[in-house]
Amino acid sequence: MSYNDRFIRACRSELVDRVPVWYMRQAGRYDPEYRKIKEKYSLLEICKQPELAAEVTMMPIRKLGVDAAILYSDIMNPVASIGIEFDIVPNIGPVIDNPIRSAEDVARLKPIDVEGHLGHVLETIRILDRELEVPLITFAGAPFTIASYLIEGRPSRNYLKTKALMYSDPKTWQLLMDKLGDMVITYLRAHMAAGGKAFQLFDSWVGALTAEDFRQYVLPTIERIFAELSDLPQPKIYFPGVSSGELLPELRALQADVIGLDWRVSIPEGRRRLGGKFAVQGNLDPVVLTAPSEVIESYARRVIDGGMEEPGFIFNLGHGLFPEASLDKLRELTAYVHAYSEQAIAKRTRKETSHV
Repeated sequence: MSYNDRFIRACRSELVDRVPVWYMRQAGRYDPEYRKIKEKYSLLEICKQPELAAEVTMMPIRKLGVDAAILYSDIMNPVASIGIEFDIVPNIGPVIDNPIRSAEDVARLKPIDVEGHLGHVLETIRILDRELEVPLITFAGAPFTIASYLIEGRPSRNYLKTKALMYSDPKTWQLLMDKLGDMVITYLRAHMAAGGKAFQLFDSWVGALTAEDFRQYVLPTIERIFAELSDLPQPKIYFPGVSSGELLPELRALQADVIGLDWRVSIPEGRRRLGGKFAVQGNLDPVVLTAPSEVIESYARRVIDGGMEEPGFIFNLGHGLFPEASLDKLRELTAYVHAYSEQAIAKRTRKETSHV
């Protein structure tokens, strides 16, 4: 089997024969085989076993036929290296033993040591670089999203403590953004050196901010991350998470290749807000996967049609897969996106050729 580079070409807004597909959280709890592994090991225990983490990463490639793999890991993994103690608690998420509440807490954060503390992540990437026949996407959590966990101490709905620090002590906030930005840059550069073929910066909760607050308190650090990694040849994706449609116009100067869209903004409207400057990725509502197959296909068709209006489109969900998703429906959806888009592209090509 030859190497499948459709995803990479779509990231670069190059022509493809069909729309590439991958799913956020595609290695996860919707898969019965993965659930059996989780009965024996926690998420963090899997991450520390490179052979097992690589196997879990590859399972969706074999089962779903997707066009890219995403590293099995967690956005919290690198924070242990900078001095934060945490655990991933079932049905809750990251829980921090020593949350950040003051300038002194921020000052104590150390520079990341990727080789020393996260060598298992790099070894997983090296294994996958040897084994995969599709590109490997690696990822990091963006500074605001990581900060929200570090300050709140656990997942939050209103980000009260996070915003309070941001508004009341902007100097400490900026120091935290600087340190987390440094962490992300070093971590992702190591990923690419180990064999990653693209990376995604997840900013899952930044949609909790107004455009003005995003522009003032967060965007400069996001722009710095992409600027300092701009020498890398691998495609770079920024996903500003859920409810982020109002933030899209703020991203036009970002040195990224792809912007991920949530399901609340159509692909054409997302492109318009972004000034047509990026390839786009998305954006089926994950909950549509609970519907009958014909309903899933009708929603997917709408996303595909909007995405194919211009070059540079990757089919994905508007957020991550959830445990109740059906493996069979995901397999059917992947095949449908491939078949429908391939026919549409072939038809368009014949029409264009006939007019030459």
